[in-house]
Amino acid sequence: MGALPKRKISKARKGRRRSHNALKLTGVSKCPKCGSLKKSHFVCPNCGTYKK
Repeated sequence: MGALPKRKISKARKGRRRSHNALKLTGVSKCPKCGSLKKSHFVCPNCGTYKK
């Protein structure tokens, strides 16, 4: 027999534990020409500009 939990983990406690697990949107910036989102240090996929 394996170990079993003594008590039920509440939704609030589970949510507090998982509060740091969210994914962050990193390395994304706005294109200065067309304003769409693009990866930093990459050519804009919409208008094809790079560094102004």
